[in-house]
Amino acid sequence: MNRCTPRFMATLTLLAAVCLGSATVSAQTPEFKPDIRQFPAAALRGEMVVGVAPIISMDGKPDRLSPGARIRDANNMLVMSGALVEQTLVVNYLRENTGLVHQVWILNNEEIRQKRPNTRSSWFSFGSSTDAEATGIVQTP
Repeated sequence: MNRCTPRFMATLTLLAAVCLGSATVSAQTPEFKPDIRQFPAAALRGEMVVGVAPIISMDGKPDRLSPGARIRDANNMLVMSGALVEQTLVVNYLRENTGLVHQVWILNNEEIRQKRPNTRSSWFSFGSSTDAEATGIVQTP
């Protein structure tokens, strides 16, 4: 017993063609532009090379990843440090309280083009108050 009439099958075929046709048209975009992520204000810019984890090189100087460090790729997906061995990557990063690198974002081309002020400042001040007065920089308590 055939319950599907030819008219019903024709309508069903037409509906499927319209649905599939609209899906392919909406998927086509003129140009793909990667999203630019928002990074914390304290994030620094650097060039990272992963050695044998947790040992890394940040801007040519030996450094370490913290336990539980998170590395995100250009698509904001988590990446294990072992997958990045001996690759030179432009990154934004944050340090934890002990000075170890804790969060790393691998940058895409659009993010690399953005200029980021490196807010690197020394944790220690080896000068005296007389040095500040001589340079004209006086801080009030």
